Amino acid sequence: MFTDRTDAGKRLGERLREAGVEADAVLAIPRGGLPVGRAVADALGTPLDVAVASKLGAPHNPELAVGAVAGDGSLWLNDSLVERLGVDESYIESEREAEAEVAREKVRDYRGGDPLPDVEGKRVVVVDDGVATGATAMACLRMVREGGASRVVFGAPVAPASALSDLRGEADEVVVVETPENFTAVGAYYREFGQVTDEEALTYLEE
Repeated sequence: MFTDRTDAGKRLGERLREAGVEADAVLAIPRGGLPVGRAVADALGTPLDVAVASKLGAPHNPELAVGAVAGDGSLWLNDSLVERLGVDESYIESEREAEAEVAREKVRDYRGGDPLPDVEGKRVVVVDDGVATGATAMACLRMVREGGASRVVFGAPVAPASALSDLRGEADEVVVVETPENFTAVGAYYREFGQVTDEEALTYLEE
């Protein structure tokens, strides 16, 4: 479906422009969102920065996100999934503390301190390389909203239809290039989907 993250970002940028989206800033979710975000920022003619979040994995299944902690320490939980799995509050609190520290480290690495650039009164597009559960995207969107952005748009090359309603509840607009019926994993829709290192991710911010 997509050659790589840069190709996906170019196609997402085109889709955002076709939708008439105007932005004062593009915030990518590191690390995989940065190659996508670079292409989107170039397409929209806006600066690129980051919005950081770290997901909370489910007990005995860390790849399944039951929530995420944003770079400012705020928590977003998938309440229905938490209830369905019977995740107790003590687990969530311990994981929250651990993932909040991970998020703070990412903020230090990518921004040197402040969790967000100044988004007060600005039109912001939050971008990732794809959506699985949507937890990190939701945490970032909420953080940007609470930062005072006047309009928040979320964009991704690929996402399952099941995640869109939650995202639309947090963003003013959601733009996704592909929503496969039988969604498997984000990487399945890329020919090349290697791990993006911190060093590589930072180069996209410097361009």
